[in-house]
Amino acid sequence: MIKLLIVDDEQIEREGLHAILQKNFAELAIEQAKNGRIAIQMAAEFQPDLILMDIKMPGISGIEALERISADNPGIKFVMVTAYDTFEYARKAIKLGVKDYLLKPSKASEIVATVGKVLNQIEEERKWIERNRLQQDALQKVLPLVETDVVTQLLFDHVHEVHLDELVGLLGIRKTNEKFALIVLLPNGSESFYTAVKDKVRQTGSGWVGALYGRQIPIIVFREPDRTFRSQAVALANEILSVAKSEVGTGWFVGIGNACGALDQIRQSYQEALIASMDPTLPVKYRFYCDTPVLGVAREGHLAKQREKQFFDQIRLGQWEQVRANIMDSIRRYENEGADLLQAQQRVLELLWVASRVLIEMGVETDMPLYSFQSQDYRQLRAESGLLLDLMRQSYVKHYERLEPDTIQQIKQYIVEHSHKDITLDAIGKRVGLSPFYISKMFKEQLGVNYIDFLTECRIEKAKKLMSDPDKSLKEITFEIGYHDPNYFSKVFKKMCDVSPTEYRKTLLGKKTDGKFDSM
Repeated sequence: MIKLLIVDDEQIEREGLHAILQKNFAELAIEQAKNGRIAIQMAAEFQPDLILMDIKMPGISGIEALERISADNPGIKFVMVTAYDTFEYARKAIKLGVKDYLLKPSKASEIVATVGKVLNQIEEERKWIERNRLQQDALQKVLPLVETDVVTQLLFDHVHEVHLDELVGLLGIRKTNEKFALIVLLPNGSESFYTAVKDKVRQTGSGWVGALYGRQIPIIVFREPDRTFRSQAVALANEILSVAKSEVGTGWFVGIGNACGALDQIRQSYQEALIASMDPTLPVKYRFYCDTPVLGVAREGHLAKQREKQFFDQIRLGQWEQVRANIMDSIRRYENEGADLLQAQQRVLELLWVASRVLIEMGVETDMPLYSFQSQDYRQLRAESGLLLDLMRQSYVKHYERLEPDTIQQIKQYIVEHSHKDITLDAIGKRVGLSPFYISKMFKEQLGVNYIDFLTECRIEKAKKLMSDPDKSLKEITFEIGYHDPNYFSKVFKKMCDVSPTEYRKTLLGKKTDGKFDSM
């Protein structure tokens, strides 16, 4: 119900306006005030949407009352009622945002027309506010999905520049120079703790939580400028471990990667966090990558990082011959340098642990690799390491042999049919039992395009069809095809089609667009 307040020092004027308006706008809630002082008081109590304000009143004038009411209630609209049709009054009224004015005496039709026009404006604003509220509610519901998708894209190298900009913008990136990755390992059967971990990180306001892969939770953390990297990381790790309570000693562990300067470097920090988490049996249930023992004979700066990256990628891509070659090469180097056999076996086991972590991340269930006995020589170490690799390879092959041969086509069809919704890699992965990484990999290999690019193509093609309807605004089309921001839709459309949506529509319709088409 819209509320209206009539302010006039003459009772006959107030009653006359009240009768005319009540007759023509039955749904209006109408109150009266006989002077400016009472009007100010009633504006605070009654909270009117529209005030019909007489200008010339004893004591506080209509202009002064308008100024004081507007200061506290800027949303209230005003129509001035006066017998003084002078430029000075009009100038002041316009400056104060008055919507219109009525001259005394006015015909009933003029009163109805003037007030009706303002009431229509109020109704339209209410509808806009409600639409905006619903959109914000929908956005809040989808933000957790957006968060997991951003983390997935950043950590598994599925970054699409335009889309990442939108996703990061929706989440609100922290103004900090550094970020780092954490990985939380959950013991078997503790997957139900995922939501609690996510809530804990959200409470700290310090990071984004990715999807649960196997029993691993990846987290991107933003540096707090008033704390050191180590103190912030330790505090967050302890907060996360507090979720487990009495279960901390049963497999919970937090690996912490090094800090980096840009989001496009966070994947390296994530891989470092994986390496840091390779031995969850440590008494302290978190470890920094920089505190981990050497992987290989020595860390060789950039070269070592390149080897680690290649090792991760080879496992994810199923390049098991190269994985085996790397493991055997490490054993050969230990042997050539005369390293202690027990230490060499431990180092190789750490590499195999990393491989198993990557498999679990991909959704491949595999047992933690363990040597059945202490090797007596390097020949035995090579043989036992080969057997453990074979077991992991078998788990990998069995996992993907269970997939339907037309899985990628099923995913493609699902995206085509649901492109207008908030589709994420994680949601698709849960639907078909695949890791987000593997879905992206299959898309690229079988369709020659990334998943996010295919989703974008579906949305843009749908937008082109909708643009042929001159009754649909670009704002309506934006939300109908699955985007949340008209400006972002325009940016993506221009990147894909080399013209803006407005220019495309002009060509499509063969005429210049009017304001309705351009409304964003």
